[in-house]
Amino acid sequence: MSAPARRRETLAGRLARTLILWVGGVWLVGVLGVVWYVDREINYNFDSELVEVSHRLFDIALRHLDGAPQPPGGAPLGIPPPASFADSDVPYRLVAPDTRVLAHSAGANDAQFDVPLAPGFADAGAWRVYTLRHPARDVFLQVADPLDERRQALNRTLLGLIVPLAAVLPLLAWLLRRIARRELRVLEQLAHEISRRDGQLLAPIALAHLPRELHTVEEHVNHLLARLSQALDVERALAANAAHELRTPLAAARLRLQTALEHGLARSDVQAALASLQTLGQRTEKLLQLSRAESSAPLAREPVDLAQLADVVAQEFWQDASVVDRLELTLAPRDGLAPQAAGDFDALAIALRNLVENALHYSAGSTAEIIVGPGSVLAVRDAGPGVPPERLASLRQRHVRHSASRAGYGLGLSIASTIAHKHGGQLLLASPLPGRSDGFEARLVLPAPAQTQMQMQTL
Repeated sequence: MSAPARRRETLAGRLARTLILWVGGVWLVGVLGVVWYVDREINYNFDSELVEVSHRLFDIALRHLDGAPQPPGGAPLGIPPPASFADSDVPYRLVAPDTRVLAHSAGANDAQFDVPLAPGFADAGAWRVYTLRHPARDVFLQVADPLDERRQALNRTLLGLIVPLAAVLPLLAWLLRRIARRELRVLEQLAHEISRRDGQLLAPIALAHLPRELHTVEEHVNHLLARLSQALDVERALAANAAHELRTPLAAARLRLQTALEHGLARSDVQAALASLQTLGQRTEKLLQLSRAESSAPLAREPVDLAQLADVVAQEFWQDASVVDRLELTLAPRDGLAPQAAGDFDALAIALRNLVENALHYSAGSTAEIIVGPGSVLAVRDAGPGVPPERLASLRQRHVRHSASRAGYGLGLSIASTIAHKHGGQLLLASPLPGRSDGFEARLVLPAPAQTQMQMQTL
């Protein structure tokens, strides 16, 4: 394992770190919001208290001003703080409209009131000044409040919020990491189950209590496993079918050619070898058709004219002079709509071709008939000896022999059944034919195109 792979961070670690950063960030933003709100409330409360104090002190200061002797030289009158008031330690002064100071409290100085003479609040360095004008006399009262008290109250609030955050954040980080590891343990189980799957084990994954997102991943992985299993089955089936189907014609061709070499080129031996090679070619084509039918390659879903399809397949067989008089094409009475099916033209042609070949092989020289319709149905009938009802169910299996002399209804019906199933249809077998003691019928029942279904509902 490379060094970068060993140092790669775990998903639990990344999730825990992200949660810690976001939680800490959101907490910090919340603290800043609380600080802003508390600062505003503290200023509002202090300002309200300053206004209340100003109104209570105004009349008291005026009474002291009116009753006190004027100092020589027009100096401001120093007013002793009234001991009966709890707020008597607040610096204040009385000011005339011409900014002349008429009186001030003990300890008041000009630096504390370095603001314009106008009603309302103003800041003068480290002081908050409130100016109030008397409603009946032409005089102003200015009251100063230190800003340090407000800052101290705000700092206490900020400290009370940040210190718990700094103390709890390490514990929160440890807790979030443990929670992330515990909750992501199911992801490790899913990864372990996926790592166990190989060519020998393609069973679906079934883990209980998966969250919705991981359950979706599990479903997609199971679909992929199913497709892989199908592809492997097709590969194995092709190998098994090739070994089973090609062994006999290959052995026959080799034997005939060996005989011809040892005893001269007898015409019968050459013809027998050619016949064996022809059988080999036919079975090879069957195996390729079966492989295509069972592969996971998607089939088209387009409207297929079944009459045209049947005519194309019939024309291929009519080119053989020995078959032209034994194969008939019949169109069932129409109900106003052309017989159509939703599917793949080439795949359906392969299925129908196999049904016709089986009918011609096992009809004992009698005629075979392709019937189109009614609806999305293709049927192939023959007037041969038929098949016992108890053997109908086994005819779709591969390599089933209908007779001792030749392989019967095996690969051909298996191919047709697989193609019908992949189209969402089915292959129905019947023997003997209704009202008769012989005959055989293979019926492809296919889904109708959506447009045809809508037209039928309208009718």
